[in-house]
Amino acid sequence: MTIILKKGVSFDKVDEQIKAAKSDQKKPDLKKYAGTIKLKEDPLAIQKSMRDEWD
Repeated sequence: MTIILKKGVSFDKVDEQIKAAKSDQKKPDLKKYAGTIKLKEDPLAIQKSMRDEWD
């Protein structure tokens, strides 16, 4: 996101530009990725084994 500010612009105008830029952004739909990974092992067991690699 890029906001171009001109010299001498008031803080109110800057706040308006920031709010407008934030409202224009679309949030991704993360629900389409839910359940896509099929694991053969328990996630907690995988995490413990990864942490034990350093010992």
